[in-house]
Amino acid sequence: MSGAEGSTPVRFDPERVRTVLAHGPGECAVTVLVPAYNEIDSLPSLAERLESVLDRVTTDYEILVVDDGSDDGTRGELRRLRTEHTRLRSISFLRNYGKSAALAVGFREARGRVVVTIDADLQDDPEEIPALIAELGKGWDLVSGWKQQRKDPLVKTSTSKLFNAVTRRVSGLHLHDFNCGLKAYRSRVTRSLRVYGELHRYLPVMAHVQGFRVTELPVRHHERRFGVTKFGRSRFVNGLLDLLTVVFLTRQRTSPLHFFGRLGLLFGGVGTLVLAWFLGVWIVEQALRLRPMLLFGVALVLVGVQFVSLGLLGELFVATRDTTSQYQVRDEDEDDER
Repeated sequence: MSGAEGSTPVRFDPERVRTVLAHGPGECAVTVLVPAYNEIDSLPSLAERLESVLDRVTTDYEILVVDDGSDDGTRGELRRLRTEHTRLRSISFLRNYGKSAALAVGFREARGRVVVTIDADLQDDPEEIPALIAELGKGWDLVSGWKQQRKDPLVKTSTSKLFNAVTRRVSGLHLHDFNCGLKAYRSRVTRSLRVYGELHRYLPVMAHVQGFRVTELPVRHHERRFGVTKFGRSRFVNGLLDLLTVVFLTRQRTSPLHFFGRLGLLFGGVGTLVLAWFLGVWIVEQALRLRPMLLFGVALVLVGVQFVSLGLLGELFVATRDTTSQYQVRDEDEDDER
């Protein structure tokens, strides 16, 4: 969509960008949030390119880098960069907590009306940022980048396609690329998201189920110039487990008995049928021997009771906490142009 360094920037509507970035007291126009882990070589170029792009769309912005416990001198490099780039802020973790933790803290500390996330490895193109912000002006709450021509090894791109296909099917949100690091959010979205573990992969899904309007925009992707990828093979298993977590939390957190109760009724129902059959045998034959199937039926009934009990405990927890904060209310004055 846009070019690489030195090429023609992507076209966007400046007036729409100005409308999106209009902000009130205590806010700035835009925060560019950069989670970084051992990216000392790429940060100087990234800071320079971000300033070059942002200076063209607004004079009121901040670049917030969250150093996720780097051990390659990133913290010292950020200290030096702050003297050269006055709009750059940084937060450094004592140890590596993961990308989700970096985003969670960054979302909390961001002062921008719009929050743009971008990875620190220079694979995402800062020239795409104005177009993402302009897309918000069409009534969207979150615009996710879509790496149509991904510059990664074949194994990574193929597994990513499988991951995205499964996520589309399970979540019902039809995006091509859920885990692109380049995204633009309205600040009310970032304030509502609870990011922990490795749930950063599913931020569009989490926003979608809360009622926010989510779309994607094709963006240019570049080959990695410095360092190595920070995600190993474990991300495949973790990604599947995290997807199950998101589906459960987003669909069942206000009525856990509906989920666990259905499982309990299923197991208990099958177990009851098994025991009813043995009861018939006992009535007809006047004798009943201990068989594995009989023990299996008893076990199913007990498991069913356990699931129902777990659902009731979940309902008790939900009933004793304030759930009104999860209901998102749309501003009537918000631009609904699509």
